[in-house]
Amino acid sequence: MPEARLHDGSTIEIVVHGAGPTLLLPVNPRPAEGAQAEAMRAWGADPALGRSLMEGLGDQVRVAAFDYEGHVLAHPKAATLTPDNVAADLLAVADAVGAGRFAYYGYSWLALSGLQLAIRTDRLDGLVMGGYPPVEGPYAEMLDVTRATLAMVGSATGKEATPGDWSTVEVDMSDGQARQFVTLYEALQDFDDRAAQRAVTCPRLCFAGSADVIEYDERWGGTRVDIAGPVVRRRAELEALGWDVVVLDGLDHARAMQPAAVLPVLRPWLAAHV
Repeated sequence: MPEARLHDGSTIEIVVHGAGPTLLLPVNPRPAEGAQAEAMRAWGADPALGRSLMEGLGDQVRVAAFDYEGHVLAHPKAATLTPDNVAADLLAVADAVGAGRFAYYGYSWLALSGLQLAIRTDRLDGLVMGGYPPVEGPYAEMLDVTRATLAMVGSATGKEATPGDWSTVEVDMSDGQARQFVTLYEALQDFDDRAAQRAVTCPRLCFAGSADVIEYDERWGGTRVDIAGPVVRRRAELEALGWDVVVLDGLDHARAMQPAAVLPVLRPWLAAHV
């Protein structure tokens, strides 16, 4: 099993599946089990999301799957999870699987990581951003949310969250785990995603659920994170900038990332462009 050495000296395992052009897929290739799997199902999530995506794409592309989110939670990078270092980590994964050129698909903060990668390398043959808008991204709002999360470290009471209700979710992170995301979004506050489009030259697709709006309660400062709005409002502009745009009717942030929603979008696009 290939391993990549990341910017902080830690290593991450990569699972390679299928044949063809390489697609970097930052997902957990191993299904969740037990209580974690049951909790995911309650929120409408597939406990085997990564494996389902790998198997659903492996007849078209060579999938290089790696659990980057799980890795940064297990090995927090409190002061170093910056856009430069994230892009360097993704390139290290590509190098580890011998991919001189490759495509990339990421969802949510891993989608914005793909945009940061795209403006730092000429090796991309395709970029897919799911659950995060390429233009008018909620960088300020996510900094508010991550700072609030950091402030709540250690305050969890163990109460079970109500599926679908983000206001009932408690913070179960260490200081380092939470702080690294503050580091990431602080570094992105001056990022001009509209101007950055000039540096993205590969084929590109963005998609989001039409109901992808997260309303956080007062613990998070009443922050409203609107993912769908910029994609819907700026669809014509995005298309003029070279993006293919898909809006998934009625789906929220969690449901728009599930294989049943993603594969019908991703498969034809990869077949046409990568």
